[in-house]
Amino acid sequence: MSQYGQGNDGAFEIVYEVVAPRLEGYLRRHVRETSRLEDIVQQTFENMHRARGSFIPGSQVLPWAFTIAKRLMIDTQRRTGHEVSRDLGEENDTVDAILIAARESGEEVVHAVETKAQLLAVFSRLPEMQQTVFEHVKIEGLPYAAVAAMLGITEDSVRMYTHRACKALRAVAGGEGRGTQND
Repeated sequence: MSQYGQGNDGAFEIVYEVVAPRLEGYLRRHVRETSRLEDIVQQTFENMHRARGSFIPGSQVLPWAFTIAKRLMIDTQRRTGHEVSRDLGEENDTVDAILIAARESGEEVVHAVETKAQLLAVFSRLPEMQQTVFEHVKIEGLPYAAVAAMLGITEDSVRMYTHRACKALRAVAGGEGRGTQND
């Protein structure tokens, strides 16, 4: 991004290859319509292009791109009145289909569906910052430092929000005693 910001147009392809899939993955969990998602990704790169001269060399590009995309997503939602999904994504339908197709046993399927519903309910009741941090760290796989920079909070806060969200979700899943390295 530093090279692109200094006028090397050929560097754009590298930036796009790295950033676009991450943006699409993030937005897919919030935007239901594919065309709207594609528009936001395109607008994000247009904004990045216009502001490329102000990019600080050595800075991380992902937090910057995610911030632009998030603002565009919110603006689009406000402007159009379309609902932005706050659940863990449209993959819920896929999870349901897999559970039904698996049919390992009726009890296991029922238990899995109930657990999923409980997890989604608990997730939706988490404070918005915990939801956002959890999505970036656990679902997107962004490093704590990148999430901290993107949200304007400390890395310790990112760790705390991640830990609290994981603890709440783990309690529903029946794994209160389990711990992971990133929470």
